[in-house]
Amino acid sequence: MNARLDLLVRLGDYDRPQDVADRAVRAEELGFDRLSTGETTGWNIVPALTLIADRTDELGVSNDVISPFGRSPAMLAQTALALHDASDGRYRLGLGPSSPAITERWHGESFERPLRRTREAIEVIRAVYEEGTPAYEGEIFDIAGLNYEREVPENPPPIDLATLGPKATEMAGRFGDGWAPQLFTKSGLEDRLEDLHRGAELADRDPDELRVSPIVRGIAAEDRERARERARKTIAFMLGAYGPYYGDSVAEQGYPDVVADIREAWQDRDTEAMAARLPDEVLDELAPAGTPEEVREWVADYAEIDGVDAVRIGFVDGMNEADKETTMAAVSELV
Repeated sequence: MNARLDLLVRLGDYDRPQDVADRAVRAEELGFDRLSTGETTGWNIVPALTLIADRTDELGVSNDVISPFGRSPAMLAQTALALHDASDGRYRLGLGPSSPAITERWHGESFERPLRRTREAIEVIRAVYEEGTPAYEGEIFDIAGLNYEREVPENPPPIDLATLGPKATEMAGRFGDGWAPQLFTKSGLEDRLEDLHRGAELADRDPDELRVSPIVRGIAAEDRERARERARKTIAFMLGAYGPYYGDSVAEQGYPDVVADIREAWQDRDTEAMAARLPDEVLDELAPAGTPEEVREWVADYAEIDGVDAVRIGFVDGMNEADKETTMAAVSELV
């Protein structure tokens, strides 16, 4: 397989940040190229990423994703530079506009002009990288600027963007160093890659220099039907209940009726009905779920999409440690 393998883990699955580092050590042993983890309303992400950096030697370190509504652009730059030093240059900063629920109900901010805020946050971060100061005048941010008190590295952390829609993905191509989309069918991803490349061309950049690492959530188990049941529940919940964006994206990829049916079941908070309304063919388009051989073949096929540099494997809900080890081992054979 020409593409690399990344591993996405969830902080909520662990009792201590140190346990996340244990998973990273195992991922490195299996040959994964990079490990990423996200931040919502649980632990602050930085301690876990610092521990991962300290406990591994070659494994890349990323996050999926930090929101410019939750941290100021200068703090985002500080965070990135600290993790860059902790990891000896293995860190990539993941940014995304997040969602109305987390922005408004956790951070207490209004979810207004998310794309403009994300773009300006990137520009402020790059100002710190290049000039050592966040001084900036924009529509969202107006910062007088102070000097970063440490020396800025020659090669600061790249910035990956998590986007779904055409305009947001074009922005990723114009201003980011990588793209980490989620819940795309093969054809849907190919279509959206055109938007990414258009953005890069607008900025006179080479699209091949962008690291494209789509996230797929899956499970490998000898009990095939159990694996598919777990994956079906997770994907259905993401389409019907996890904010509007994933469902809207999959609807635009050709499945509006499926998304509408799942959302209808969510009105009654009926998660079993939500899962039942996700057809096999749609599950198979969105997630690797089944026996180890089936999952390995699915990931290998997805990795063949022109323009994909890495496939980022995430777990589904309800997996035990044996499930996670089986899934990691299954896909690691592709390395």
